[in-house]
Amino acid sequence: MFLLRPPGVYRPQDDTDLLVEALAALPLAPGSRVLDVGTGTGALAVTAARIGAGEVTALDVSRRALSAAWLNARLRRVPVRVRRGEAPAAASRGPFELIVANPPYVPWPGAGRRVTRWDAGEDGRAVLDPLCETVPELLAWHGSFLLVQSGLSGVDATLAALRGRRLVTTVPVRRWVPFGPVLRRRREYLERRGLVRRDQREEELVVIRADRRERPE
Repeated sequence: MFLLRPPGVYRPQDDTDLLVEALAALPLAPGSRVLDVGTGTGALAVTAARIGAGEVTALDVSRRALSAAWLNARLRRVPVRVRRGEAPAAASRGPFELIVANPPYVPWPGAGRRVTRWDAGEDGRAVLDPLCETVPELLAWHGSFLLVQSGLSGVDATLAALRGRRLVTTVPVRRWVPFGPVLRRRREYLERRGLVRRDQREEELVVIRADRRERPE
């Protein structure tokens, strides 16, 4: 789908497409409350609204991203609320039947603990780890969390963290895709870390689903 994207806002690409695919395949009860963490252009928020969500909250720390998400939702005449902040900022609108996230996950020490649109610290987990801690507290009973990340940033660590929060995890979608411009620029670092082979030119993108099957205390 064509989306307006101002400079500095993450452009939807392969990881977004995978998450949209998983979202479209997820049974979403009419009227469900959905939270899109790090909404960017609002691609996932708009998709959720179009497939029947009753209330969609698009969350981002970037004012430009929120403006883009608001405008893209209005152009499609779907109900999406925008809110500035990180995941805990949406607690007052929850609990949510579905939470989706396409966070920064590229391993790169140049960002330190400062996160860019794609770089997320030395191991790529500067955003993934806090999400795994926070999101379970925002899920409704029988709610689901859909997250996309690279295989380079510790899929097993994400699964273990979510299981440790008493969520049931599955991997509904995974796909190998060619390195984009960012990973091509980071390849030497990734080779030194042993995260990619010398001849490797593809990464695996993984969608993780985590379901709450116990009532929140």
